[in-house]
Amino acid sequence: MRLTGLTASLASLMFLCAPIPGNAQGEKKSDKQGEKQQGNGRQNEQGRQPQPDRPQAQRQEQQRPQQAERAQPQRQEQSRPQPAAQAQQPRQQEQRRQQQPQQQQQAQRNQNQDRQPMPQRSRTQAQAWQQQRGWQQQGAWQGRGTWQQNKAQNWSSEHRTWTQRGGYGGYYVPQATFNISFGNQNFFRLRSRPVMYLGYPRFDYGGYSFLILDPWPEYWDDFWYNSDDVYIDYDDGYYFYNNRYPYVRLAIAITF
Repeated sequence: MRLTGLTASLASLMFLCAPIPGNAQGEKKSDKQGEKQQGNGRQNEQGRQPQPDRPQAQRQEQQRPQQAERAQPQRQEQSRPQPAAQAQQPRQQEQRRQQQPQQQQQAQRNQNQDRQPMPQRSRTQAQAWQQQRGWQQQGAWQGRGTWQQNKAQNWSSEHRTWTQRGGYGGYYVPQATFNISFGNQNFFRLRSRPVMYLGYPRFDYGGYSFLILDPWPEYWDDFWYNSDDVYIDYDDGYYFYNNRYPYVRLAIAITF
């Protein structure tokens, strides 16, 4: 009985010490590896978790410089003059320069058309007024014997308008002839010094002879008759203008 019990104890011990079959060990390893891979997977998922969204205002601030850089070349391209526009600008300026004289001439023609017709006076009436020297009224310039003596000392106080002289009593140029040869668009030069007649300088223009009844200003050049453009116009009588001094006018009259 003791032997039998001892034998049974040894058999049990040998069974417990016997090696574990291969399949069982593989299952245990597989279980451990699976647990390890699941742990690594959870760590990777935690590493790939998206970052929290940045505030919208911060993203807009970062986008603005980029948008400005993209927009700047477009603005520069738009502001750069196009070749066609550059070519048109000189032509437009030239057209405007060419139109200005035409517009001025048209304005002068309109002014002449709007002007009241000049009164008519017979040659006999004009000669009678001339003989009486009707231009010498109201303290007007009395004339001198030489060209140099007809230069003013103080023109602003020595000249007189036709209204101040009592009105123009000389001969009138027909309106059609006046529009062609006279007015502020018809410049000419005397070229030679006027001759003295009745104590006043006299010159010819447009088929008529004129007397300069005011002294010529002291600040005009002594040879202005040869160098300056002049013209004749009508207001309350005939006046002589120097284009270099457009605000100065000398009273003149047609003489025979």
